[in-house]
Amino acid sequence: MTGRYYEEFEVGETIEHEKRRTISERDNQQFCDMTMNQQPLHLDAEFASETQFGERLVNGLYTMSLAVGITIPDTTDGTIVANLSYDNVEHPNPVHHGDTIRVQSMVTDKRETSDGERGIVIMHVEVFKVNYPDELLVCEFDRTALSLKRERET
Repeated sequence: MTGRYYEEFEVGETIEHEKRRTISERDNQQFCDMTMNQQPLHLDAEFASETQFGERLVNGLYTMSLAVGITIPDTTDGTIVANLSYDNVEHPNPVHHGDTIRVQSMVTDKRETSDGERGIVIMHVEVFKVNYPDELLVCEFDRTALSLKRERET
């Protein structure tokens, strides 16, 4: 278990996630197949070549899901009760096959639950393409997690 308990999150801190991922055509194809999303912008090279992007785009939900997965070991692995919400999702720039992404999480708020037994942690997650000059922001969102608190010693 590598995740943090509620008490270990500090409002204002930025967590730099070391793990990165280069997204392959296969990754994108498999995600689209599993989610039954057959949008030609993601899958049809001929169709995508005629769009403003000029080539296929990686499914934005895959980019977001991958980002969440990358954050788990450093944030909530084994210490989460549930993810409560994903809010304010934006995809300001496209992701293409072969792009490598990195992720960082900023703790923006935290509070105990009304019964004091657990904690709610809100993190602003940012996803960047690292193989682009000046690391281009490609996705951002707020993740709200219900977190375990450390057991009190008696």
